[in-house]
Amino acid sequence: MLNYIWLGIAVLLVGLDQLIKFWAESSLASVGTIPLIQDVFHLTYVQNFGAAFSTMQNQRVFLVGLTSVLLVVILVLLISKKLRSPWMVASWSLILSGGAGNLIDRIFRSGGYVVDMFDFRLINFPVFNFADICVCCGTGLLLLYVLFFERREHERFEIRQEVKRHE
Repeated sequence: MLNYIWLGIAVLLVGLDQLIKFWAESSLASVGTIPLIQDVFHLTYVQNFGAAFSTMQNQRVFLVGLTSVLLVVILVLLISKKLRSPWMVASWSLILSGGAGNLIDRIFRSGGYVVDMFDFRLINFPVFNFADICVCCGTGLLLLYVLFFERREHERFEIRQEVKRHE
């Protein structure tokens, strides 16, 4: 049940991502940038024809193919319920939603670009979007889980299995 709840959340996050990008294209593109905090954080319209940090520029077919395969694998993992931990389900669902949001852009926007708009200038960070935030949060959550919680959960699972065998 938890997997399906998170899949629903992923669908909502993809919808929110697309709404934000629609707003950016319809309102922000014409002005270019809006400083929210001057020289710290701006909303800036950018068409990104590559992947993270503008790598792999103009590799649309490769990026669509790779992302599609990865999203299918993640979807199969979530639907098959092979992921026992709520942390794993949440993290992979966030990664799924972000990947799907950017994949929609690459497929349906002329030229295959992804719309970016969040411009954190204080540290000269590349402009990014809501889908990127979802992928990064999901990856961070996955990393935290693997580093700090997976071993404990695995040990608890093995103890429960051992108790069941002796009953």
